[in-house]
Amino acid sequence: MSLIPATILTGFLGSGKTTLLKRVLHEAHGQKIAVIENEFGEENIDTDILRTETKEQIVQMSNGCICCTIREDLRETLQLLAAKRRKGLVEFDRIVIETTGLADPGPVAQTFFMDDEIAETYLLDSIITLVDAKHANKQLDDRQEARRQVGFADQIFLSKTDLVSAAETDALTHRLKHMNPRAPIRAVHFGDVALKDVLDLRGFNLNSKLDIDPDFLKEADHGHAGHDHDHGHDHEHDHDHAECKEEGHDHVHDEHCGHDHDHKHVHDENCNHPHHHHYDDDVKSFVFRADRAFDPAKLEDFLGAIVNIYGPRMLRYKGVLNMHGTDRKVIFQGVHQLMGSDLGPEWAAGEERVSKMVFIGIELPKDILVQGLEQCLV
Repeated sequence: MSLIPATILTGFLGSGKTTLLKRVLHEAHGQKIAVIENEFGEENIDTDILRTETKEQIVQMSNGCICCTIREDLRETLQLLAAKRRKGLVEFDRIVIETTGLADPGPVAQTFFMDDEIAETYLLDSIITLVDAKHANKQLDDRQEARRQVGFADQIFLSKTDLVSAAETDALTHRLKHMNPRAPIRAVHFGDVALKDVLDLRGFNLNSKLDIDPDFLKEADHGHAGHDHDHGHDHEHDHDHAECKEEGHDHVHDEHCGHDHDHKHVHDENCNHPHHHHYDDDVKSFVFRADRAFDPAKLEDFLGAIVNIYGPRMLRYKGVLNMHGTDRKVIFQGVHQLMGSDLGPEWAAGEERVSKMVFIGIELPKDILVQGLEQCLV
């Protein structure tokens, strides 16, 4: 029997998770969705059908979807649903887990990898994070949970963009991309979003595509003429995705620049927009690239050690790697301390064998990571 896909829906209080869920549930898409809701806030999916005191609460909706409220462990709820499905007592094609607005999605995601029974029944598809454009900056400034939710996301939806200016939306988008360059960001109006943008995103699939926002990489890859920076230090304002090419390989220079770049920095094309720089979030991302192959044993030892020490602070990390001794790409990814890798397709004839890795985490020691990764190169 094929695995049941699971989507984790997260976002800070009031970001519009329930509005989005209602839309997904009530749309005539012909799919039977089980929603696991682990919050008892003011706005449950449908307060009327869920208002009951029984411990086990599974409600069948008119379109065949079911809702289940968690009073105990997520693992138990997933097992319960799977058992009822096997016995033909409930019918569903996929599940969506709506987390409480204050939840860290990490442990929810880990449930799908740490428990054999769950891993043999369900397939974690993606983590979707809703961000309230009107209140996001304050929430991101004040609450680490909000920043973590952004760091974990495979897809970010901005709600309430109609309540802020285009410039504010642009600045917020820029801030979110610094924290998480992997997740596409799009505005949603009152939960009005196509189902294909919510389900089957394959955020946890090990595949040979490293999903990093292409505009973000453009920004990271092209130095921009006309900015006169002092490059002798890390900027206060979080150019984190761009500073990982520091140890003497794979620098990116701007051919069109009038002056010689000896610095090891990549410019940020928005450097002259002061409104992008007043934040210094603890959730940051950076991209590491290398054009030399990795030594498999050294890399495994190093990543094992890093995950052991910094795992709790490592939210999501992913890479497509060029490994010495194989003609196939090696794909790896992880959540916190859980890391997995797989052989991907062969490098195509003439394809540049470049390793690319993205790390998203809380105050990760980039210099240690970069130096360590460099020492694992052949």
